[in-house]
Amino acid sequence: MAARVSLQHRPTVPGSQVLAYGAARGDLVVPNDDLVGPIDSSDEWIRQRTGIITRTRASKDVGVKDLSLTAAKEAIESSGIDLETLDAIIVSTISFPYPTPSLATLLAGELGRPDVIAYDISAACAGFAYGIGQADALIRTGAARHVLVIGAEKLSDFVSPTDRSISFLLGDGAGAAIVGPSDEPKIGPTVWGSDGDSWDTIRMTGSMIDFRDGTGEWPTLEQDGRTVFRWAVWHTAQKVREMLDASGLSVEDVDVFVPHQANMRIVDELAKQLQLREDVVIGRDIAETGNTSAASIPLATHRLIQEGAVRSGDVLVQFGFGAGLAYAGQVLVLP
Repeated sequence: MAARVSLQHRPTVPGSQVLAYGAARGDLVVPNDDLVGPIDSSDEWIRQRTGIITRTRASKDVGVKDLSLTAAKEAIESSGIDLETLDAIIVSTISFPYPTPSLATLLAGELGRPDVIAYDISAACAGFAYGIGQADALIRTGAARHVLVIGAEKLSDFVSPTDRSISFLLGDGAGAAIVGPSDEPKIGPTVWGSDGDSWDTIRMTGSMIDFRDGTGEWPTLEQDGRTVFRWAVWHTAQKVREMLDASGLSVEDVDVFVPHQANMRIVDELAKQLQLREDVVIGRDIAETGNTSAASIPLATHRLIQEGAVRSGDVLVQFGFGAGLAYAGQVLVLP
């Protein structure tokens, strides 16, 4: 019988915090009027149904990697960290055109840190919050000193111009955050999960294999909009209350609310359901950027910081939900 051994482990740290954000939006501004013809709609209809005035999309030669790299470099520079202390890169994306190798490992090389922990996650619109939850765990357990979390999408590659369920919502962009250690927790417990029974509520129209074999068209995104709306409104408010309770806070403590930028009507309804204070700042980046899935939360947060709408130390609640139906969120203190 083998002798009992005591394994050594890296020491834990009290908590983690977001140190800085970075952002990149598609280089093309696409107004509603450019999209209404194929879906037999109007600018007024899109504004009323979604709150979107324009969305940003990337040119053909601008890829998910390019958007990610721009956002990552800004976040790293703004954080002021020594690049040698960047130990992990987590990228959430559903639109990187290579199933493998990961976008994260590609970025690791581009950023001059080719030997770090690097992996992609597929959690769609909940992906950035998934990444923040994993970064928090890596840091608190001593597995990493600093973590780069990126949500990046080029959804325009998966848009059918004639689809009335989701195509006019979608935009391209990337948002990034640097997460590091803190003497006290500044990222609360992550509340996350999925509703696998609703797996096909937001879906692709086919598979890559079907396209390769000539038995199907290039797959694009579509959704059951009413189902997503009902799910988001009724489940998100409950999960946000769970997040606040797990963090030892109440709705009254919230200064900033940044839900996934899926639809302005959902954003407004969530604020109403949660009974937020009138002075709470709410992310509404969807009006000009569109729905950028995994990138939407960091892009909306970055905009609020750049516009001076929020302050260091503000309590921010973020929550993402999307295909799967995967969801995740945290309470955090702004850098």
